[in-house]
Amino acid sequence: MAPWTTWCDAVGRRLNRWEKILRQILYGFTAHEMFMELRKERESFHRLFMLSIFGDTIGLPILPPYYTLRLLPYVVPSLSRWKRSLLRERDLTDLASHDL
Repeated sequence: MAPWTTWCDAVGRRLNRWEKILRQILYGFTAHEMFMELRKERESFHRLFMLSIFGDTIGLPILPPYYTLRLLPYVVPSLSRWKRSLLRERDLTDLASHDL
């Protein structure tokens, strides 16, 4: 191998690393906050959906059991996590810690 090819490879690797760092910085400046807000909104819609469909598991009957049973196989993996998050007691310090 010629010495100039190893030098070109080293420069190329360094440029790729700087490009990756610059992309991460730009992502942090532009899209990270929006991504986090969209994630929180998606979680709140998921909780609302689960409450409207499976509210009877915590004592809040909203929909007839027929529709609940049709959707049950799709929701079984997240059902216990949803119950814990819904029934967990929250106070102002919990809400403030999620905003940071």
